Amino acid sequence: MAASRGDGVVGVRRQEPMSAVLERQRAAFMADGPADAAVRRNRIDRLVALVLDNVDDFTDAMACDFGTRPRAGSLFTEIMGMLSVIEHTRSHVRHWMRPQKLMRPMRTFGLRAEVEPSPLGVVGIIGPWNFPLNLVVLPASAAFAAGNRVMIKMSEVTPRTAELMKALAGRYFSPTELTVVTGGADVAAEFAALPFDHLFFTGSPSVGMLVQRAAASNLVPVTLELGGKNPVVVAPRADVARSAARIARARMVNGGQVCVCPDYVFVPEAQVDAFVGVVRDTLRSMFPAIVANGDYCSSVNDAHFDRVVALVEDARAKGATVEAVAPPGEVLPDRTTRKIAPTIVQNVDDSMRIAEEETFGPVLTVRPYRRLADVDDYVNARPAPLVAYWFGPDDRDFRSFVRHTRSGGVARNDFGAQMIPSAAPFGGVGRSGTGAYHGKAGFDAFSHYRTVVGSDLPFTITGRAAPPFPRSTTLTTALALRMAHRRTRRRLKNS
Repeated sequence: MAASRGDGVVGVRRQEPMSAVLERQRAAFMADGPADAAVRRNRIDRLVALVLDNVDDFTDAMACDFGTRPRAGSLFTEIMGMLSVIEHTRSHVRHWMRPQKLMRPMRTFGLRAEVEPSPLGVVGIIGPWNFPLNLVVLPASAAFAAGNRVMIKMSEVTPRTAELMKALAGRYFSPTELTVVTGGADVAAEFAALPFDHLFFTGSPSVGMLVQRAAASNLVPVTLELGGKNPVVVAPRADVARSAARIARARMVNGGQVCVCPDYVFVPEAQVDAFVGVVRDTLRSMFPAIVANGDYCSSVNDAHFDRVVALVEDARAKGATVEAVAPPGEVLPDRTTRKIAPTIVQNVDDSMRIAEEETFGPVLTVRPYRRLADVDDYVNARPAPLVAYWFGPDDRDFRSFVRHTRSGGVARNDFGAQMIPSAAPFGGVGRSGTGAYHGKAGFDAFSHYRTVVGSDLPFTITGRAAPPFPRSTTLTTALALRMAHRRTRRRLKNS
């Protein structure tokens, strides 16, 4: 199938109500039936082409949206970061589509059973602003792999990227395959309330609650990819200098505006000064200049700039030790460029907002600890994070931490390591998210596994549940129950 020019996102149909777009997609889905593997792969290929054919335009749009956002960072995180996952998905589509045969020996006697992965229909995707391209393309590719049609609501916080995606969609897709929607909070609220067959949202827990509430009115199943305060543990046997350098660099990815960024770090009490010293030196070497530095990512807008600054100032006012690692001669934070110096915060207590709110900026909180058990207790007393980090060897302490804490994923000794395997599911738990995608988890999220059973037996199996009940049914049922009871009691006795 060649790339087609649709008219659902540009031109005469631009003002078409979203509900009408949804109904046209659903009607096309029902008329065409489940797409075969070739069509699904073609849709994935066109989606990738939409991105790769327009790389320069997308990186320019994102740089304009942020104010300062390095091209290399956008290429690595937005585009390169998703290609391996999409390629893995594409290469496995045909295999994942195959029905699973059940009760194979019974086929000889005329009883056939299978579980068939079937597409849901029309999937709605609400994207975030921090990775406005990656985090709509990745779920869309999974939805296409599962055989669905897709509607995307782009974030209004990054309007240039949103409008570019909207304009390009019609060059590569029919509007009955993919439609891109732009607009503000009112459009997002209307979008979330549409009767999709599945709704996928990436963003903050507070907005995720609103999305789930809106979807509930139509009983639409929801996947929520949220965030949270991701803890880091520097283990007693860790290389403190190497750990500190890696954590400092990780905190600065996309200006700290990443849902999997390390948020607060537990460091052995006796090593806190050494740890902070390496973090400070690393940040200084990374950023000899900030205000005029094209590699230093800005806060995405004034509201987010003000929020991060307010978190730091609240901590300072309540007694925290705040160190801004600013280059000599530069006055930061700088509202004109929306740049905030890398900031190290210590002596934090629970009265401070920064102890509870996800920072989402270039700020790292450092906490001392004496016992690892205290670290476990602290993490478990708070909502489960999207990822928990451990720096140190894969030893008994690490395995105990994994076993005794909850998080969406665990990464050891490197930023985002839980996302390196293309086949690995990605998602949160509890307040950090519901459901997962990437790899087969994405295919499963947008599929319904339908059981199909047929009988050519000369007698009925389940018809015996209808009256009148012969004595043989009563006797065989009683015997089966007695045997099941004895088996269960025997297992309990031997356990």
